[in-house]
Amino acid sequence: MLQYQFQVHKPITTAHLAQTMTLLSLSAFELKQQIDSELAANPALEIIEERRCPHCKRVLPDNGACPICSRPMNTDNDEPIVYVSPMDDFIPMSDYDDSDFSEEPFSPATDDLTSYVIKQIAPELSKDQQLIAIHLLTNLDDDGFLSVKLVDVARYFHVPISQIEEVQKVIQLADPIGVGSINPQQALLIQLEVLSENNSIPEYSIDIVKDHMDLLSKRQYSEIAKKLKISVQRVEKIVEFISDNLNPFPARSHWGNVRNPSAPDSNVYHRPDVLISFSNNDPKMQMIVEIVMPYSGTLQVSPLYKQTIKQTDAELKDAMKGDLERASLFVKCLQQRNHTMQRLMLELVKIQKPYLTKGEKFLKPITRASLAGELEVHESTISRAVSGKSVQLPNRKIVPMAAFFDRSLSARTILREIVSAESKPLSDTEIQKKLDERGIQVARRTVAKYRAMEGILPAHLRQAA
Repeated sequence: MLQYQFQVHKPITTAHLAQTMTLLSLSAFELKQQIDSELAANPALEIIEERRCPHCKRVLPDNGACPICSRPMNTDNDEPIVYVSPMDDFIPMSDYDDSDFSEEPFSPATDDLTSYVIKQIAPELSKDQQLIAIHLLTNLDDDGFLSVKLVDVARYFHVPISQIEEVQKVIQLADPIGVGSINPQQALLIQLEVLSENNSIPEYSIDIVKDHMDLLSKRQYSEIAKKLKISVQRVEKIVEFISDNLNPFPARSHWGNVRNPSAPDSNVYHRPDVLISFSNNDPKMQMIVEIVMPYSGTLQVSPLYKQTIKQTDAELKDAMKGDLERASLFVKCLQQRNHTMQRLMLELVKIQKPYLTKGEKFLKPITRASLAGELEVHESTISRAVSGKSVQLPNRKIVPMAAFFDRSLSARTILREIVSAESKPLSDTEIQKKLDERGIQVARRTVAKYRAMEGILPAHLRQAA
């Protein structure tokens, strides 16, 4: 794990590591709930209600960021300024004048999952297939799995089951990939199929998911190794790849709770976890990255509680010492979480500066694994830090942090350019060739998927410019 400047240099315990990882995976909103819960449950933990910098602990002015942490450390414009700021420094979204940002919405569309998927796949389906697709999509559970049997759907529409399976396959290849599957195993196999089109996947990945899903779910890695005649370490590496790159529950993706847009989870896009802007609003100046901390006071172990222990009966001392240890651990883990977020955002903003300044077409194709290598942390640390969080870009648009790793975004942007400039409708194969000429190598089926995600009709339905 990483070390931060005010930490005592000693090995990080398992409890410390586990709690740090838990806190790292929380959004600012969820973190506030966790802190409130800890304050309510542990009398040894307290918060001093005063405006202090969450990082350097200096008293802050009534308004504005920390004058020390927000100060440029050097004059290099390529080096962003990254610091943690209290939540009350940020203007509530309701206070913004929407007219100022009419072209860049603050939140994503809140289509339900059925609408979101059908918009992608409708151009590829006939009228009859569209009816089948809608029937299947309206029978998904909260994890994105079919709650009806394909044979029953075939009977309902009086068609062979092969026709239902054909429509199901189109749904499964839409975003989120694997939606419309019958179970996690089928969803994972679809995701592996799509991932293998443009990336190498570890050998035996498909075998493990296809033939040993029961052992995988029970974490019986030695049994899997024995059956495949490979080492346990190799199995663990494959499982790590599956865990970091695949989602067994497709509807639980970073798109949020699109099945129920009114649910509290959808607010994550309205209150970003990180804000990126330019110093003095000048794109030529340094970038400023503010990581939202959901409190403005000082979270600490209570000095009064420490004093009370000395005057307490022996039979209560052990319990009170336990409270002190938990409070101290929570404070240290929270500091570790902030430090990790700062390191992550510093590197991420440096890498993706072209995207932040010039637009989606300039997004660099990076992976969580490559960023983990740069920061010398485990890939799962990056995954937890990114998951469920959102970022406000300099243009005021709010996107999931996972968008920084969306290797399809630049390709989809260029695809839009190609289509908008066409003199006659281009087929998916012709678009694939043009993308290849621009250094983007994707399969024809991937072109069809990207086109559908952008709401672009097939060639035979597009009007010539």
